[in-house]
Amino acid sequence: MTGTPVRLDLSSPTRGPRGKPPKHFVDLTPEQRVAAVTELGEKPFRAKQLATHYFTHLTSDPAAMTDLPKATRDKLVEGLFPTLLTAHRTLTADQGTTVKTLWHLFDGAKVESVLMRYANRTTLCISSQAGCGLACAFCATGQLGLTRNLSTAEIVEQVRAAARSLADGEVPGGPTRLTNVVFMGMGEPLANYKAVMETVRRLVAPTPDGLGMSARNVTVSTVGMVPAMDKLANEGIPVTLALSLHAPDDELRSELVPVNTRWSVDEAIDSAHRYFEKTGRRVSIEYALIRDVNDHAWRADLLGEKLAARGTGWVHCNPIPLNPVPNSRWTASDPQVEREFVARLRAHGIPTTVRDTRGSEIDGACGQLAAEED
Repeated sequence: MTGTPVRLDLSSPTRGPRGKPPKHFVDLTPEQRVAAVTELGEKPFRAKQLATHYFTHLTSDPAAMTDLPKATRDKLVEGLFPTLLTAHRTLTADQGTTVKTLWHLFDGAKVESVLMRYANRTTLCISSQAGCGLACAFCATGQLGLTRNLSTAEIVEQVRAAARSLADGEVPGGPTRLTNVVFMGMGEPLANYKAVMETVRRLVAPTPDGLGMSARNVTVSTVGMVPAMDKLANEGIPVTLALSLHAPDDELRSELVPVNTRWSVDEAIDSAHRYFEKTGRRVSIEYALIRDVNDHAWRADLLGEKLAARGTGWVHCNPIPLNPVPNSRWTASDPQVEREFVARLRAHGIPTTVRDTRGSEIDGACGQLAAEED
């Protein structure tokens, strides 16, 4: 397989042929929300009431907005809260504590999100694009191609829905709150930079202007879009950066991750290290272990050497046993090979933890999201 250059405009989201989603309350800044409410003939303070209902009470149902006159709430909801996502199907695993939702968007595009409840945290894996244009060879999403970018509100709605589900006790274990959000679902987050960053701002803004989450509990992943990684480092929002590397050498990585033909392994790692230097946030290196493809001992040593050469304490490596994808010729590494790979990374002083593969039986684990109907 030969990698081909990928040219991406980072200045603005790229829209597919399906068109632009309707404007939603969440797409607006607090100041714009006041203006929008006023334009609908309502008092400015209604904007804060709406924000409280959406971000604090996690609802856009007019029937729940009992502090607003009925005529007012109906008009505001109709004008500012168009339906952007409709849950088409949910699948569960792990005794119901892993929930994958297939969403139909306003124009028929499809995305998936995965909610995972653990003993001490709850994590939602969200999508930022319908499909993906980067064509990583082992990823089901990458084989779909890119339909379009999601809007800020389409991304945030995935989060609100999951947070409401947890608050309502719909996931086994009783009512709880959403603690972590990872941009590791469908799409390359940094290829939809503007909407993703606006989403992050909504997630971390204090209530009622946002969801009030800790930036440290938000992870943005990338396959190595260096200019956008450097831009992210200067945002002043200390999210966790996850670099999906998957190979330490350019020859193999260009086959597995075609964007490597534009930004090499060393360029991507250097950018990740700059992110650490700028933010003080330890970077995660994601590495899908593929049997007899990238799991060789010498590649573990090469990866360890490259990471260690840039210093200590700046990085954590997450090997991920390859999750099965229909019709793929590849499979996960042998457990003994996986253990050797981990041991060699640790021998170079690289903190290493094998990633949990929850949800693989419902095609909800890393690399498996394909938005299939059946």
